[in-house]
Amino acid sequence: MSVKFLLRVAGTLLLAWAAAAACVALHTPLPWMLGPLVATSVLSMAGAPTESWGPLRNGGQWAIGAALGLYFTPEVSALVGSLWWAIVLGIGWALLLGWGFGAWLYRLHAPRMHGVPASMLRSTSYFAGAIGAASEMTLLSERENARTDLVAASHSLRLLIVTITIPFALQWSGLQGLDILTPTVREVSWPGLALLALLTGAGALVMDRLGRANPWFMGAMLVSMAVTMAGLHLSAVPQALVNAAQLVIGVSLGVRFRAEFLHTAPRWLASVAVGTFGLMGICAAFAAVLAWATGLPWVTLLLGTSPGGITEMAITAKVLQLGVPVVTAFQVCRLIAVLMLVGPMFRRIYPPTKDGSATRKKNRPR
Repeated sequence: MSVKFLLRVAGTLLLAWAAAAACVALHTPLPWMLGPLVATSVLSMAGAPTESWGPLRNGGQWAIGAALGLYFTPEVSALVGSLWWAIVLGIGWALLLGWGFGAWLYRLHAPRMHGVPASMLRSTSYFAGAIGAASEMTLLSERENARTDLVAASHSLRLLIVTITIPFALQWSGLQGLDILTPTVREVSWPGLALLALLTGAGALVMDRLGRANPWFMGAMLVSMAVTMAGLHLSAVPQALVNAAQLVIGVSLGVRFRAEFLHTAPRWLASVAVGTFGLMGICAAFAAVLAWATGLPWVTLLLGTSPGGITEMAITAKVLQLGVPVVTAFQVCRLIAVLMLVGPMFRRIYPPTKDGSATRKKNRPR
């Protein structure tokens, strides 16, 4: 690392802290994540030399994962387990919705993007519409000869819109304080916190070595869950650490939006933005159906089924007290299922022809 890089990181963190402090004063939702996210993304697109450091982002995901795992007491785990059928429905819904979104993008842009081969546009649209993690969807799309720049831009924009829109909408609606599933440990014990950090850190490192998605979040959360489900109450995670974690996560999201982002197929990005608002509306209706069937609060299921990222939606649930374990379970199971199924689904729906291009199954010659 150069001195120039470290200065950029320090300057970005200082900017992010100032934005978070301003949001705290203004009583905005999720001030420690949304303030840095908005400020960093705006300045990044304006050409400012913002920078995010990977280890800080990993540490932030580690802290959030460890904090969320503390909610999974045996009683809460039993409640989440009883919702397995709703989680399965949520997974199927996400796969169907992602495919539909991708098909809509293809139909909308196929007549306009003449410079992109049909097979490339098909795979690009499919993986841009899939409701999964941005980095993993971009990697999968590369294997199918897609425009990875459009896929990455689509997921980044969708995540930005969902992360900003839903918390503000929920705060303005007054739907807060519905979470009765609070963590059993509320006090910080420094020896217990040190042991929790050691155990969850080891879990994160194992997941990272295995090449799993979101290893620092998933590894820490799974270990913290296991400790809590075993009845061990080591320590709460200090609120200051949770706030700092949200800040670095917000920064890591904001720096994705560089100046060149605005020049990345403006019509494509505009349609992704419009489609994202449509996705949120459809997911809200689906959450209402699940709320009727399960008896759980609609807002909790909205976060669980929304087309946002697992870390961001779990943070929203934690800060606004909206059913952290249920939201986390829905999002985690969906992430795993999408990563496993979205690639095979693409090859099943659009099998390659003899020339290697993808086409609809029903259009294949007999």
